[in-house]
Amino acid sequence: MTHQVSFSPKLRLYLVFQAIAFSNLYAPEHLIINVKDAEKWESFIENAGSAFLDPWTPESVGDYASGTNHVLPTCGYARMYSGVSLESLKYITVQSLTEEGIRNLGPYVATMAEVEGLDAHKRAVTLHLQDIEARKVSNMR
Repeated sequence: MTHQVSFSPKLRLYLVFQAIAFSNLYAPEHLIINVKDAEKWESFIENAGSAFLDPWTPESVGDYASGTNHVLPTCGYARMYSGVSLESLKYITVQSLTEEGIRNLGPYVATMAEVEGLDAHKRAVTLHLQDIEARKVSNMR
């Protein structure tokens, strides 16, 4: 994974609008918007294979459990194409989980990722679940 990250673009953008403008040019396979009130930015997304909104929606949920298409355009092709479908129009799938949603789906997603040997996908979910547990323990004190 370190090798893959070394080839990823590294940007410092100070406004969400700047980040979305760049993302629309880059046209990622997966776009995660993890900011407060992420839904208000949804209408600005023009080019992405699939978008994941809010803090409880890791990309691995889209790969395994949220019911969205897993065959998505890569290499910037999201500027022109959607995921595989029978539709002739371009569209972007959008998903957003609540804390309860990740609590319910998370263990299943983690298991499927582990079976496939995709440790980063598993970790994306288990970190969310650990955060929920840590906050629960903290609130009990």
